[in-house]
Parts: sequence; C-alpha cells; structure tokens
Amino acid sequence: MLQRLREPLTLLLLGLLPFHALLVTVGTKLISGSGHAPLTALALWKEALLGIILLIAFIEWLRTPSKPCRSRWAFDDIDLLIIGLVIFSIVITSLSHADWKLYAFGFKYDFIPLITFFALRRVVWSKTFFRKAMSVLVMVGAVIAAYAVDTLYLPERFFYWLGYSDLHSLYVPDQPLAAFQYLEGGGWRRVQSVMSGPNQLGLWLLIPFSISLVLVLRNTVATLLRCYVSRFIVLGLIVIGLFLTFSRSAWIGVAVIIVVAVVLTQSKDLVRRYVLNMFVAGVIALIIGVLIKPDVFLRLSSSKDHLTRPIEAAMTMWENPFGLGLGTAGPASNRVSDTCVHLKADDDPSWASDRPNLCVFLGDSQVQPPLIKDELRLAGQPTDRECKCPNLPENWYLQIGVEMGFAGLAAFALIILFILRKLRKNKEALPIFLGFLGISIAALFLHAWEDSAVALTVWILAAYVCSLSSAGSASTGSD
Repeated sequence: MLQRLREPLTLLLLGLLPFHALLVTVGTKLISGSGHAPLTALALWKEALLGIILLIAFIEWLRTPSKPCRSRWAFDDIDLLIIGLVIFSIVITSLSHADWKLYAFGFKYDFIPLITFFALRRVVWSKTFFRKAMSVLVMVGAVIAAYAVDTLYLPERFFYWLGYSDLHSLYVPDQPLAAFQYLEGGGWRRVQSVMSGPNQLGLWLLIPFSISLVLVLRNTVATLLRCYVSRFIVLGLIVIGLFLTFSRSAWIGVAVIIVVAVVLTQSKDLVRRYVLNMFVAGVIALIIGVLIKPDVFLRLSSSKDHLTRPIEAAMTMWENPFGLGLGTAGPASNRVSDTCVHLKADDDPSWASDRPNLCVFLGDSQVQPPLIKDELRLAGQPTDRECKCPNLPENWYLQIGVEMGFAGLAAFALIILFILRKLRKNKEALPIFLGFLGISIAALFLHAWEDSAVALTVWILAAYVCSLSSAGSASTGSD
C-alpha cells in the first residue's frame, strides 16, 4: 500500500518540478501583487512533497525485514561516501565560518538530492513506475519546449502580467524572476520557458532528450516510419528548445549524449560512419555559426568568466585545502550576496540609476554614487555598506572543492563515477545514464546541479536503477 502511494506521488513531483518557477511566480503575483519576491510558503511546495515521499520511504524501509544475505543496514561505497561527505561538511563548516543559516542554504543545493538518492534506493520500485516516469518526462518536455518557442514572440508585457520582473538577464534574490535573458550585444532572447533561466531549461531538457533519442535509436527505420513518427516530432521539438536556450554547456551535453548513445546502440560499422559524419558536421556547423553570429557562439564576456572563475576557485582551494565551509560558493552564495552587474569599461550604466540595490562594475571598477546630491545617481552600490558579490566558480566540482576542499571534491567525483558505472551496467537505464552523463559533463562549465528540477529528477531516477531492493527494480536486469 505504501509503495502504491509513494510511486504516484513521485511521478507527480517529477512532472511538476520543471514548472516550479512559473507556478511560484504566478502564485506570488496573485497573492501579493507585482514586484514581490517569490513567497517562501509557495516555494516550499516541492520540499513538502519530497518530504512526504521520503517519510513514506522511511516507513517502508523500517518495515522491510532483513534478509539472510543482506541486512537492512547494509551500506555500499556510494552510501558511505554520501554519509562521509555530510559529516565532513559539518566539521569543516564548524571550523570555518560556522554560519549555520548559510550552511542550510548550501545543504539544500549540495545534499538534498544526494540524501533523496540515499533514501529512495532502499525501497522497492515497480517497473511500471519507470515506464510511466519516462512517458511523463517526454510529454512534459514536449510541452515545455513548445512553450519555449512561443516565448520568443510573446510581448514583454505578457510576462509582467504573469508576475515576472521588468529586469532581464539578472537574478536579484529579493525580487521576482526575470522572464528571459538576452544574448550579449544583441536583442536575441535566450528562452527559459517555465523555468528560472535558460541554462536550467537546457540542462533539464537533456533528460527528455536522452529518453527520446534512445527511443528513436532502438527502433528500425521501418518501424519508426510506420508507428513512431510522433517520436521524431517530439525529439525535434526538444532539440529546437535546447538550441534556443543558447546554453553552450547544454549543447556540449547534447553532443556527448549523441555520441555515446550511438556507440552503445549501433553496430561498429555504423558507429564509425555515424561518429565521423557527426564530428565533421558539428565542426562545419560550429565554424559557420561563429562566422555568421560570433556574438552568439563566442560571447566573450561570458567565456572570460568561464575561464577566469574556475582558475580563481582552484587558487582558493590551494590556499584553503580543507575548504571554506558549506554555502560559501555557488548558488548558496548567490542567495546571500549582492546582485553584481559587470559591464564593459565603455558601457553606459545610467540604466541602473533607479536601482540602488544593484552593484554595477565598469570593467574592474565599481560605479560610485555621485558626491553632488542633485546629480543623476548611477546607483553602483548601496551607500551604507560594501558590496559583496557571489562566489561563482562556474564549475560544480570546483564549487564543492571551495566549500569542502580537496577531500570533498574527491568524494563527490567518486559518487558521480560510481553511479555512472552502475547506470551503464543496465540496458533499461540507458536514457538515465545518458542524461546523468550529459549533466555531469555540463557541470564542468556551470553549476549544473543547482536547479531542483534537474537534480531531483536525475537522482530519483538513479535511485530507482541503483535500488538495493531487487524485487521489481531495474537493478535486476544488467547486461
């Protein structure tokens, strides 16, 4: 009975998670009006639903009798690494900043998905759940991708009406979300659909993309043309959505997923032909794209951050080999820091004149408030304190390293590698393996695991595949 309750609730969570940002934005607008930060009571719906699921799983685990060959209290390498990482984070934080509110933010982003995986792999899952989860994610992915295309043409006032901020391309902790971002030096929107940003959308779409791609590759051409034309349509729609995010990290994830999927599903002769053709086509497309629209593919300012910030994070790790404590880097740091806007040295910052909560930098210099009272205020910073910009390494693994040092980085990397190895051993789990792999690669260039829709979806599905209970779970059918 508990399993029959837990699995539908988990499917509901997987289906609603990508809509979190839109639901909270619209709900806040309806309750509090325009210009208000997302209401905490609304934003916690996913934690509440996840808490119910984990509570049910805990009761199931307590009621599961130990077997002669396996105790209920058995732990494998992944379990021990997760437990050790949590304990280590507490010790390091207590010896460093000892700010437990900051620790709580860091714990939410770094450990909630891992603890969810730890708990849900200890209960029995039905194979029906897996099939339904795949269908839900593909259908939701098609809907979200279709809406993403629509947002290219909807007027800005439509998004203000929904409750989004009148700013774009900025995250301000105490204000509504921006509806979209613009590419550097151009007026092209980077679509984010119902999610909190284009990178988050691109990374989440890697999951239904992997499922749809495997469905296509595992069928013959004749079968596909006769019965599964809709799969091509859905896959094409998701690919369009991925492209329109202009998330280069997600694009890299797509390339890795396609190559690995072809290698694992096709014959060697076809693999040689496909991989070579894909490589040549990809290089040609990249060259053409850079020549036609260098501002889209190169984006020098963003590329500079992706190069310099990981170097800065590595230097921080070298200076603090045991870490600075949980919450000192990544999305947790973003939550408690000022909103810093970095402009080129010759840009005009006057657009920020009525927004004193923004910290504006021209090149490496921060814009200062004017000394003359009647002069136009350029609002570079709050006048009562020094700006504190977030610590964003632009690399999830280095973020873990900044927070928990070399030991924490090594433990997290081993968790990822061990899970990928388990997923790879199961034929049924190929879509989950590909999605997990693509996001793990994207995490080299972004804080890829920060979004709950991305992290919880992948870790819940990984828990199903890596279940320690053999009855009915995917872990029984390895190749």
